[in-house]
Amino acid sequence: MGSEVFYRKWRPQTLSEVLGQEPITQTLRHAVEGGKIAHAYLFCGPRGTGKTSTARILAKAVNCPNQSGGEPCNACDICCSITEGRALDVIEIDAASNRGIDEIRSLREKANYAPSLARYKVYIIDEVHMLTEAACNALLKTLEEPPGHVIFVLATTEAHKVIATIVSRCQRFNFHRLRQSEIIDKLKLICEREEIHIKPGALGLIARAATGSLRDAENILQQMIAYYGNQIELDQVQAELGISWDSRVRQLARCVVNRDVAAGLKVINSLNSDGVDLRQFNVGLVEYLRGLLLSKSRCEEALDVTSEDLAEMGSLATDATLDYLLKVIKSFSSIDFRSDDYSALPLELALLGCALSPPTGQEQLTTTKPVEAADDTEITESLEEAEVSVALDPDRVETEVPSEEISQDIDCLRSRWREFIESLRGEGSSGNLDAFLRSACDPVALEDDTLVLGFYYSFHKEKIEDAKYRHLVEKKLQEIFGRPYKIRCILVDSKREVSSQARTQNPVIKAALEMGARISEEEL
Repeated sequence: MGSEVFYRKWRPQTLSEVLGQEPITQTLRHAVEGGKIAHAYLFCGPRGTGKTSTARILAKAVNCPNQSGGEPCNACDICCSITEGRALDVIEIDAASNRGIDEIRSLREKANYAPSLARYKVYIIDEVHMLTEAACNALLKTLEEPPGHVIFVLATTEAHKVIATIVSRCQRFNFHRLRQSEIIDKLKLICEREEIHIKPGALGLIARAATGSLRDAENILQQMIAYYGNQIELDQVQAELGISWDSRVRQLARCVVNRDVAAGLKVINSLNSDGVDLRQFNVGLVEYLRGLLLSKSRCEEALDVTSEDLAEMGSLATDATLDYLLKVIKSFSSIDFRSDDYSALPLELALLGCALSPPTGQEQLTTTKPVEAADDTEITESLEEAEVSVALDPDRVETEVPSEEISQDIDCLRSRWREFIESLRGEGSSGNLDAFLRSACDPVALEDDTLVLGFYYSFHKEKIEDAKYRHLVEKKLQEIFGRPYKIRCILVDSKREVSSQARTQNPVIKAALEMGARISEEEL
């Protein structure tokens, strides 16, 4: 007979052993001790947080003749039979595979029979949200008027799918994801008992990968033992979990916050060269950026990280505004790798989109490089500094900023127009809002904060002028370009006309035309 898996071998056997759910277990202990047992309970929460284990312990506690303080003795025949899974009066049903009305009708009939040995007959129905509508209605009748010897414990990972009439007839308990420190403590105990030698840092990586599920953490640990034996090193866990890129998550986050495009592209290129799973890397990056946002918002208590990591996040978060961090998280979390061939391009585009976006009025200019030579690089840097100064003091626009800088905004929009169109994929009632803009229009001009779009056909123009589509387009414009643009739609005869109008917005061409020049030929 094969060895027992960890999550079954080390399953809690008393309510006090259930990890991280003290408010729930304390309430249940008091109910058992006081004899105030409900006829139906609903346990909700993510996988691996102790819902089914708690249900089994509750079944032992209500039936144990020697219970003390609301806890089972785990020594009597009834406790042992429930622990070993051979108790006839504790019935576990998987609603995912027994979801029809016939199964629930059978349950209702058998529930009327008295328990064979125990005091209560306990039905544990896992993933109850999977029951069909007819099955839920059949179960509802039994929950309304259950026999006095029956207790129902319903468990689900998707509480919102359980019909309200069932929820209202149960005592509901919400199980929460476990903290990393709680998972690490349990893994340490298992390793001590199993004589497994593993570094605390490696246990931390396992706990982080489990995302709050103790069962997942125990399974990962057992996989490590199966592969590496009882001596497990940190680098082995990193390699197995594919998270050897942990330090580069922080590097790229710092590059994004500091708008350091060159350094950020180097980090992304190193990931690609090393064959790192970019999808998993991006998950870690978004989680770290979320930590910066919470730290900036002074919600550090919501972060389950070490004090060193918290201090580092706090220091980095001071260099960015909440608006910018929000934009960054939206950009990287919206990356879709499903249709990508593991190219680094989506990460690069997200980096550039954030780093090159116009600074908000809250951002402070921390360093200023004086212009000592009139080369192109330094002139560009000076222009960027001038844009930041304008953002800091909008009243100076009319007097200190050349009008040519404002007119260049339309060129910025055109240069990123394809990116903007791609960002609209999946938007709209039919998920094809991008189709009404792709090759159907061009940005013609900017009139203050209004973007003029030239459409070739009235069909597309009328669609975008619809209030619900206009709102989506304007909302996405602000997300991508960082400014609250309104849109105005016009009809144009052809792409050539749009191109001509667009080119005349170029400050150089515009100045030449004002001096008497004319456009004799135009390449499309």
